Amino acid sequence: MKNTDNIDHLNVLRKIQKKPNTSQRKLAKDLGFSLGKLNYCIKELQKKGLIKLENFQNQTNKISYLQYLITPKGIMERTKLTINFMKRKMREYDELKKELKNNKMR
Repeated sequence: MKNTDNIDHLNVLRKIQKKPNTSQRKLAKDLGFSLGKLNYCIKELQKKGLIKLENFQNQTNKISYLQYLITPKGIMERTKLTINFMKRKMREYDELKKELKNNKMR
């Protein structure tokens, strides 16, 4: 999996956890994704067993809703992706710090 896919999947998992009842259009807008890109990410996350989609109907309004559920496997994967993301950012920070130090010495 490409690094950008990891970041996209992490962002989708985070948004879904915060707002499991949000629409795909709203999710796509909040993430800055096209609807097609979000749909692709959701399908990939479903294939991996990281999320489930559940339809339910509000009995008072008779309107159907779609709810995203993060599976236990999805929670573990989100944690792993977050840790890897933080490690990568710390390495980038250390590299920038070295560059600045080297530039000061010149």
